[in-house]
Amino acid sequence: MDAALAALYGSGRDAGRPAGRSAGLGASAPSVARWLGDIRTYFPTSVVQVMQHDAIERLGLSALLLEPEMLEAVEADVHLVGTLLSLNKAMPETTRETARAVVRKVVADLEKRLATRTRATLTGALDRSARVSRPRHHDIDWDRTIRANLKNYLPEYRTVVPERLVGYGRASQSVKKDVVLCIDQSGSMAASVVYASVFGAVLASMRAVATRLVVFDTAVVDLTDQLDDPVDVLFGTRLGGGTDINRALAYCQSQITRPADTVVVLISDLYEGGIRDEMLKRVAAMKASGVQFVALLALSDEGAPAYDREHAAALAALGAPAFACTPDLFPEVMAAAIEKRPLPIPDMATHQ
Repeated sequence: MDAALAALYGSGRDAGRPAGRSAGLGASAPSVARWLGDIRTYFPTSVVQVMQHDAIERLGLSALLLEPEMLEAVEADVHLVGTLLSLNKAMPETTRETARAVVRKVVADLEKRLATRTRATLTGALDRSARVSRPRHHDIDWDRTIRANLKNYLPEYRTVVPERLVGYGRASQSVKKDVVLCIDQSGSMAASVVYASVFGAVLASMRAVATRLVVFDTAVVDLTDQLDDPVDVLFGTRLGGGTDINRALAYCQSQITRPADTVVVLISDLYEGGIRDEMLKRVAAMKASGVQFVALLALSDEGAPAYDREHAAALAALGAPAFACTPDLFPEVMAAAIEKRPLPIPDMATHQ
């Protein structure tokens, strides 16, 4: 354990530490692979992931992630996926399939964790948003109708007088909502891109939701046709570019055909390299047309990133507060947007 820790944190470059004390990871993939095996043997998974992240940051191991033997040894997590995606264009063909396998494992674990709750939460929200107040006889939801009219119970007749009928529209199996996920793929948003791609695939699997996924830097790429496989979506991204939010929102706006039934989710740290005033005008226009607009500074477990406070305040003034959202909270945020009720903004919200 001491040697594994010293290799990462005990560098002779540290002040006051003898130069001979350092084990170091060296420059070869085999030594790194052995170190990865050691830390997985001696430490729990949560600690392993922290150490791997530190190794990539402190020791410049990004290039070694291009080696297949290292990828096979690594403990895969969201941070590693983000690093692999940022290296995607430089990755040799011999490593690409190994990298895809690593990414697929992380994505499968995330889907297992998030998919069931997301579908259940959004299905309930879609059903509630589709209720009609004057349903036909066959469309009456008797359970909710009785619950809504319990105050009208007449003890002498042992019955409930249904003053208000609750039901669903007849086209209950048709598309009820359009969702547009607009994702900033600048380097700082790596974890958000991973989670958003997984959620996009989950949403796309629901027949009642028409999902579009758009990623952007200074260019805009529509990855909707790849939503059946989030791994394809992730390898279609290009982490690390600039940012043109206005151009991305212009494209999303052009795809909206049913504004009153559309939710647009912008996931960005709001550092705009495009035309700021135009960006804000587009958000205002979408909201005025009936679009539910959600601005997330991050979609990850890491809290709020660095972000443009001036743009966040401008969006809040338009009625679109920007806040960081964890993956566990995301289904609730989407359910609130679908039902057109106030968003469950967490305490750490940074929209003021």
